[in-house]
Amino acid sequence: MNPLPARSDRKHSRMRVACYAVVLFISQLFSSTAVQAQRDDSAALIGIIHAIEKGWEEGDGQPFRQYFLDFEGARYVESGGQNTSLTDLIEHHVVPESDAFDGFDVMFSNIETHIEGDFAWAVADFEYKAVVKSDKSRKQGRGYQTFLFRRVDGNWMVVHTHSSSRPVIDEPSHEHAAPHE
Repeated sequence: MNPLPARSDRKHSRMRVACYAVVLFISQLFSSTAVQAQRDDSAALIGIIHAIEKGWEEGDGQPFRQYFLDFEGARYVESGGQNTSLTDLIEHHVVPESDAFDGFDVMFSNIETHIEGDFAWAVADFEYKAVVKSDKSRKQGRGYQTFLFRRVDGNWMVVHTHSSSRPVIDEPSHEHAAPHE
């Protein structure tokens, strides 16, 4: 009995190991490429959200026209109200708010993106601060924003948004009474 495998058996074993190594390498390569693509898509979505943030602050419809998919039936919802088209959103919301405010800060933070093929969504913390031109009163709200995206011809486009916010109210400090003995 020969304790060593035959030369052809060793050759086949080495060949199998080499094949497994090649398969493993290729799968890692594709996996790394997929992870990088996911990171690139996430960065693109976040970039779009920051462009929209700037559009709100400046009352500029251009980022909305660039990154929103304008289609019949589009709806953009905000705290119980809605705009029923991209033009409606820009002409009756983005531009008038900019005209009414003397200083308008919009902040999206803690942006989480989720991507599934050519569909994606993002959820973000949302805060705005503004000074009303007419009476110099200050407005501040805080809440959340959801963006739905669809990849169209290789580009991510916003197909729906929903935001919900509440006014930030300065509350007087609250002190607890001393415990009873």
